[in-house]
Amino acid sequence: MTRYGTDVKLADGTSSAWGDPLEMLDAVRDFGLDGINLRTLDELSPTLDPGFLGEWASHARDLGLYVEMGLGKVNPYMTAELPRVRDLGEGSYLAGMERMIAVCAEHGWTNTWTALGGYKGQYDGLYITDRFRAEAPWPDQLAATAKFLHRLAPALREHGVSLNLETHEEATTFELVRLVEEVGPDVIGICLDPGNMPVRGEVPDEGIARVAPYVRSTQLRDAALLRTGDRISRFLAPCGEGIVDWDAALRSVLTLNPGLNLTVEPIGPVRAEMPILDHDPVWLASHVDLGADELDRLRAAADAYASRAAAGEVDDLEQLRAVRPAKAAHHDFLARSVAHLRATVAGLAPVPSPA
Repeated sequence: MTRYGTDVKLADGTSSAWGDPLEMLDAVRDFGLDGINLRTLDELSPTLDPGFLGEWASHARDLGLYVEMGLGKVNPYMTAELPRVRDLGEGSYLAGMERMIAVCAEHGWTNTWTALGGYKGQYDGLYITDRFRAEAPWPDQLAATAKFLHRLAPALREHGVSLNLETHEEATTFELVRLVEEVGPDVIGICLDPGNMPVRGEVPDEGIARVAPYVRSTQLRDAALLRTGDRISRFLAPCGEGIVDWDAALRSVLTLNPGLNLTVEPIGPVRAEMPILDHDPVWLASHVDLGADELDRLRAAADAYASRAAAGEVDDLEQLRAVRPAKAAHHDFLARSVAHLRATVAGLAPVPSPA
């Protein structure tokens, strides 16, 4: 049976959308969900306090909730932005990650999240993602990430933990698949977020097909695309209200991964507008795997979305750029997404259970 959950981000041990960490579990269950993907373990307990984590894990089990935990980022060029992980390792970021892997395994949280970079909303253009850090060409960042993942792999194998690379806004699905295959799909998988794929010039339906064999977890959103001046802008949208073909996507990933949890990553007051710089020569040179035909299909998807918006079927540019009350927007985005996913799954042919 397919289970549905929500991604939760904590700030200093609390979540404005759900309450404190223990209240959060009850609130998620009361919302009608089956589990959570929590980023990250060190946000839940900065010291990895065994008493608190044991109580929290026990409460999640009592409520019948699945838990998928995050472990921080794995790109050595940006891990200095996460000092708490290094603190857990008493000066070693690697040791901090290994400690969190062991704690997750102790509680049965063997499906874990990571990404290669972070969103830099204070900047514009190329510098909104770590892909274009001026001090490190992206191929160097990918090579360093692969080396770090190789160093993490023994701990992941020892504890039976899968570390899943999110289809985040800085990396293409081509690059993520290569990392999975290089380090080993027994310990490295994919966390599927289709909403980010257009930021890297990818049509979500094709990106999903590329990563489908390796998807182990999800943070599901849709993508709304509109032309804004000389660029296309990506906005996050509830599942079913953007350009993703959810019937094809879920059929693909659930057929290959029948036990997959469908976790939604809601968004609060704004829809995270990000540019697709498909006419910028630096941007284009960085996307060596993309063909012109895929970018053409992405532009066509933007035009098709604009037609739907003009017909009042989906949010238009003004609505996508509107600022909403944070908690209400978060819960509305989640409810609409889960309703669409449930309806889509119900319409699929039965997916075989794991052997």
